[in-house]
Amino acid sequence: MTKIETCEAASRKPQSFKDAESALDCLKAIYDESTAFLRKRFVEFGRGGALSGRVRACYPYVRIKTSSFARVDTRLSYGFVSSPDTYATTISRPDLFGRYLLEQFTQLIRNHQVPLEVGVSDLPIPVHFAFPDGMHVEGDLSPDRLGLLREVFDVPDLSLTDDSIVNGTFTPRRGESRPLALFTAPRIDYSLHRLKHYTATDCVHFQNNVLFTNYQFYIDEFVRMGHELMASGDCDYEAFVEPGNRITPNCRMDDSGPRGALVDRLPQMPAYHLKRPNHSGITMVNIGVGPSNAKTITDHVAVLRPHAWLMLGHCAGLRNTQKLGDYVLAHGYVREDHVLDADLPLWVPIPALAEIQQALEQAVSEQTGLTGYELKSVMRTGTVATIDNRNWELRDYREPVERLSMSRAIALDMESATIAANGFRFRVPYGTLLCVSDKPLHGELKLPGMANVFYKQQVGQHLEIGIRAMEILRELGLERLHSRKLRTFDEVGFQ
Repeated sequence: MTKIETCEAASRKPQSFKDAESALDCLKAIYDESTAFLRKRFVEFGRGGALSGRVRACYPYVRIKTSSFARVDTRLSYGFVSSPDTYATTISRPDLFGRYLLEQFTQLIRNHQVPLEVGVSDLPIPVHFAFPDGMHVEGDLSPDRLGLLREVFDVPDLSLTDDSIVNGTFTPRRGESRPLALFTAPRIDYSLHRLKHYTATDCVHFQNNVLFTNYQFYIDEFVRMGHELMASGDCDYEAFVEPGNRITPNCRMDDSGPRGALVDRLPQMPAYHLKRPNHSGITMVNIGVGPSNAKTITDHVAVLRPHAWLMLGHCAGLRNTQKLGDYVLAHGYVREDHVLDADLPLWVPIPALAEIQQALEQAVSEQTGLTGYELKSVMRTGTVATIDNRNWELRDYREPVERLSMSRAIALDMESATIAANGFRFRVPYGTLLCVSDKPLHGELKLPGMANVFYKQQVGQHLEIGIRAMEILRELGLERLHSRKLRTFDEVGFQ
């Protein structure tokens, strides 16, 4: 039998806590000891040092055991388990998720009046994930050491990073605890590393309110706005962060100026962050075009447990009564994107969320100065169709037009339904506000000259609406924002 070297944390006995902060401190200690051990052994391995066998450290876990259906507060959508049983989850990056974990622990203890158990799981930490900054492990090894890596260290295992808990298909083995969270620690670590790859910013900069867009023009305006706010100092945002982790601080709070360098080449889906305390600011991501990108980025952002995400982008208007520049507030979706069919069947409805709809409508009203019936002159509420074929216009004209008419769709794009459906799947409040940039069924095509004028006129206002909507949602409070409508019959305890 191969000898396995473990760290001191592996010998820790499980501990019970009725205090959320003490439970979190214990988790941090286990995680820090375990990852430090792996990093130290990896450095020795890379230098050619002889190791006596396999090297292993495991994730910490938190577990709760309940014996009653009773709980204190039935209004919340999280912070409780659905029935008497034992529930557990593995934890990663308690430094990043500390505030989030503290909220979950506090609610669980308060609602069930039982202690939390914290200990060391039997789920190994892949050595790659012991480096939170995303070190390229293989790149630092000689060819002979690289060949031995799997024999010495645990490496990422895709069988442990699926979405069976999220999708409701997970069935615990006999004697195994039921899931307490939507994501296991390896699934979280995998997404954190992918986020840095796709967006070129560290996950620590991501905020809990996320805007997605499908056009660079919105990003250009967001960057301009971010720099203006930091230069004026007249705001409650602390800093503006760009790809490459270039940080421009609010001059009122820190007059040292920008630090860090921008990336030489933008990543696939660059992210920008207006930071506020406790991650309460706004992140904006240019997801590019198409449902594949929309699914990819939301698959990974979801592990950060944001409080809301919104799609701000352009669409084709499908009604003759619409004008270029009109807004479309989605209250339903035709899902012809196909990237989520295996995870979320098409027969599952994606409902509009009242809190999001009201915030977006209020923001449009404030920015346009229109209210009540007059607001209908610039904004229409209806179904958005999302497709995976950018050149749908080149197909037989009758077939797509008949289908879109039957659906009552008023707009068409390639991302919105995907983002909303993944919000539904991941229990992240979602919404869509689009702007009509062309009307292909009525001869108003998206041509260069027409498009450029449109972008200059509408992008600024549209972005201001999105930012204002996020501010309204932030003021609403988590208790009202996180909706019970997104929870299943047998839901996990964590938000």
